[in-house]
Amino acid sequence: MDIRLQALRPGFVACVTGLDLGEELPDAAVRAIEDAIATYAVLVFPGQPISIDEQVAFGRRFGPLDSGLQKKLLSKVQTRLGNEAVSDISNVSMDGSVAGRRHRQAMMNVGNQFWHSDASYEHHPFRYSILAAQCAVSWGGETEFADLRAAYDALDPHTRDLVADRTGVFFSHNVRQWLGMEDSAEDMAAYPPVRWPLVRTHPVSGRKLLWIDSKVREISGLSVPEGRALAHELLEHVGQRERVYAHGWTAGDVVMWDNRSVLHRGRRFDMEERREMRRVSTVDDAASLGLAG
Repeated sequence: MDIRLQALRPGFVACVTGLDLGEELPDAAVRAIEDAIATYAVLVFPGQPISIDEQVAFGRRFGPLDSGLQKKLLSKVQTRLGNEAVSDISNVSMDGSVAGRRHRQAMMNVGNQFWHSDASYEHHPFRYSILAAQCAVSWGGETEFADLRAAYDALDPHTRDLVADRTGVFFSHNVRQWLGMEDSAEDMAAYPPVRWPLVRTHPVSGRKLLWIDSKVREISGLSVPEGRALAHELLEHVGQRERVYAHGWTAGDVVMWDNRSVLHRGRRFDMEERREMRRVSTVDDAASLGLAG
């Protein structure tokens, strides 16, 4: 094992080489990856054309994998990949062709263009997400990552005091409703709203971070309009270019990130061109505050 790390930004995003993710990793490699992601938050593994089974096996080295999203929602769109631990982040329909623009599978890509942390709307959200590229597009389609730790560090004192003890209500369909996507009452009830502190401390690095994303529909102690305006302002702050890394995909790339430390979003691309990605995610052990209080 000869793991090599190359920082792409100081303390944020590193390229990892010297490993074959298709093989069973030794414990020392797993620990090295966990140490690296605690520092860099986003790890890029180029040239890793892993199979579905290999991606699942790799993900399981870092904790139990989520299957609830596929069972509750995504399986109603399609089950092309045939594994409840794997989410199909593509614009490909069940028959393998490029999905039409109004297909629910294609429209998911539009919703993913807003800053979010995977499963922030869950009582137990995702810890790590691992996204593997099968087919990249000729232009656009990048995934951008924004550093929530640096965003907290850069808050002005007044805003830091304002958010210090507040909580946000995160709702799974917040962006979809705003976009005018038509979802059933059953789908919207699959993940009831949850409440999270706007300021959290990363359990490994000890760094404070600004916990906000596009699914926030209310902020405690503020009227709904004022809370939503503040959430929008905070997202603009998080997404400042100096805190953002954009990953341009090549087939065979694998990117792993810590949802506790970063937001991400997909960028626009020609939806008539095939973009095929698949994701596995581990479940975090931190629980939301519910809606009490």
